[in-house]
Order: sequence, then C-alpha cells, then structure tokens
Amino acid sequence: MSVEAVFPELAPYRARTTRLHPRPGRPGPRDSHIGGPMLWPADEPWPLCHEPHGREFEGYAPEEIRSARTAGVSPRSRPWPGAETAGDDDPAPFVGLAQLFRRDIPGLACGPDGADLVQVFRCPLTHGPYLERRYHLRWRQAARTERAERLLAAPPQVPLRRWEHELPEPCVLHPEEVDTYPWAENDTLPAPLIARIDAWDDEQLAEHGLDAPSYQYDLSIPPGWRVGGYPTWASTGPMTIDCASCATPMELLLTADGCEMDGGSHSWAPLEDRDPSLRGKASIRGGVSVARPTRLRFGRDRDLHVFVCPADSGHVPRWVLA
Repeated sequence: MSVEAVFPELAPYRARTTRLHPRPGRPGPRDSHIGGPMLWPADEPWPLCHEPHGREFEGYAPEEIRSARTAGVSPRSRPWPGAETAGDDDPAPFVGLAQLFRRDIPGLACGPDGADLVQVFRCPLTHGPYLERRYHLRWRQAARTERAERLLAAPPQVPLRRWEHELPEPCVLHPEEVDTYPWAENDTLPAPLIARIDAWDDEQLAEHGLDAPSYQYDLSIPPGWRVGGYPTWASTGPMTIDCASCATPMELLLTADGCEMDGGSHSWAPLEDRDPSLRGKASIRGGVSVARPTRLRFGRDRDLHVFVCPADSGHVPRWVLA
C-alpha cells in the first residue's frame, strides 16, 4: 500500500530511513554489526561507566546464556560475586552493542571531524531506584582505526549479566532503505491531517477487523533497528528533543529495538519470512532468529532513540526510551 496514495499531504514529510535487518551470524571487527567484536585499538582504554551502580545479588554468566540459547532453554542464574558486600563503587566496563560504518549504512550521519564509524555501548549494571541504564557513543574515523598496529582481542567485562537479555547475540546486518513518515500525534503533523489519519484507521478496523492496516504500525515507521528517519513515540507520546549545549532541535541518529516485528501488525516483515497463505502474526516464519535476532531489550520493550545535534556533532547525544 502506498502511503502517499492514501494521504498525498504526507509527501513533504517523506524521509529515508535505513532498516538494519540484523540476523544471527559471525561478524568481525571490521564489519557493521550488532553484538559483534568492536574495532578497538589495543592501546586505547576501554570505556568505563564511573557512575554509582546498584547492588547486584544474582545474574547470568555469558557462556551459559549462549549455551541456553543454543539448547532453546532458559539459563540458570548464579549468585553475584561479592553480593554479600554493601555495594560496588568500582567503574564498570561498558558492553559493546553495535558498530556501524557509513560505507555499509546509507544515511548514517557524519560524526565529529568527519567520523564515519559509530560505536554504541551500554553499561551492564543499573543506576538508581528505577534501574536506569547508561549508554555511551564513540565516533571514529574508520580508515585511521583500521590502521591500528594491534586490535583489542577481548574487552573487559563484568562476570555476570543482570538479565539474559543484556547479552547481545552477534548479528550481521542487511541494510535496506525505505521511506518513513512522522508519528501522527499531537503536533507532529497538521491537526486536519491527523484527524484524517485517525478516521482512516477507524474505517480500516471496521472493515477488516484485527488484521486491519493502520498508519502508525503499517504505513509510517518500520519496527526494528534503523538509522535516521523519524522516531516512534508509542510509550511516551511525542517529545521535543533539544541539544543541551545549544538548544538546537536534535535529529535521530539511530533507533535500537528488541523486536523486528510490530506488536500491532507484521506488514514490515520481509516477504521471504512470511507464509503467504496466512495473515498477521501467524504468517511470520523463522522464530526468534527473525523476530528477536539480537536478543536485546530496552526498558520494558521500548525503542531506544539516539539523538545527535545537527549543528555540532561533537555535542553530547541524548538517549530516549519511547
């Protein structure tokens, strides 16, 4: 279904996004990937989270998580080393989540000083009473980094992971550019257009029932990991994201999502992963490796949006769960 055929007024809002389509694989340090080895010079310190961390009592060993995934069972939890102590104020090594090269990802924004490689990290421990997470973004010039005399063989890590879904499954990427349109709520689009979209959604539901297409789920923004385009606001409603340094409206660099399929529909699923004789969720083939290939979660199954300042890419990025 063509979005602009239904709503011609959306044409000026059209923007490109690159779906990453992660699938379990064996990426190397010179590949774009999720959950694979980082391109990291051996003589460069690994990033550490220096903020106070919550006290941990039990967790899951990475090797046991991997074995359990292979066997299709749940891993066994273990007591956290030193759990009997009052807490741990030592810095925690960040965990590498993803790295993206502009040579692989159309539309990836340019970083400071022409950086064309971005690496994304998350602290494996929690912060504060609401178990918040901390993230880290590292920009690099790919060619210069690839000339490093030696690369880091194995980064430092905490002994256990608090949850099984803290350990990313190594995934190779299959980038695909698609058109995307704004989330339709509040003032993200003109009010008369949002009213038309809402009325159309109601008509589709009345005619087709639970398998009815909808603007938010089927026509505007694809689910899953993606670069650029528009953010989703399903959990929070639209938010204004301005740069803390210069107040410039920030732009979406990356969206990380635990699921590659929408909760409302599955129209964005690749054709090769569908059974054409079935509809909706039942039509998806491939199981977990297709629906949740990275095995990661963000918040309570929310999207993690990474925003950067278009006026100065060196300004501090913002991380928003929506």
